[in-house]
Amino acid sequence: MAAPRSTDKKTGTPKSGNNTSAMSKEGVDQDLIRQLAALLKETDLSEIEIETGSLKLRVARQVGQVSVPVAAAPAPAPAAAAAPAPSAPGDASHPGALLSPMVGTAYLAAEPGAAPFVTVGSKVSVGQTVLIIEAMKTMNHIPATKAGTVVAILVEDGQPIEFGEPLIVVE
Repeated sequence: MAAPRSTDKKTGTPKSGNNTSAMSKEGVDQDLIRQLAALLKETDLSEIEIETGSLKLRVARQVGQVSVPVAAAPAPAPAAAAAPAPSAPGDASHPGALLSPMVGTAYLAAEPGAAPFVTVGSKVSVGQTVLIIEAMKTMNHIPATKAGTVVAILVEDGQPIEFGEPLIVVE
């Protein structure tokens, strides 16, 4: 027997009553929806859509302002200048600055307790891994873009970083 339905007084459209039971009857896993919603926040995505068999599920969120990432990009520059590195090499416009190709978390070593990939004074060659950026649970090896000596490391191990933020300086 079907559950009794009421109608919306303003629109005259049927109400389903308890959305939770209606969703459960259709086989939609509410825990999955909650996990996808959490994933949206965690990864800063605006929409996730999955389809399995006859079930198609789309979870979306409204993104406040498109200009937020653009406004946030210049903010790390003062933080980088405040780092213990000399102020001139800490500038993103420095010709030897290696800029972050993505947003994520910077790691200076392959694993906790391991020796760092490079230190100030290390000689590096083009393509040599200088640090790792974790983005969406993927470890991305970041290579040196030029050969030379590392004169400044502008990030700390485990530090969140933004796109375009200077990471190291090679001269």
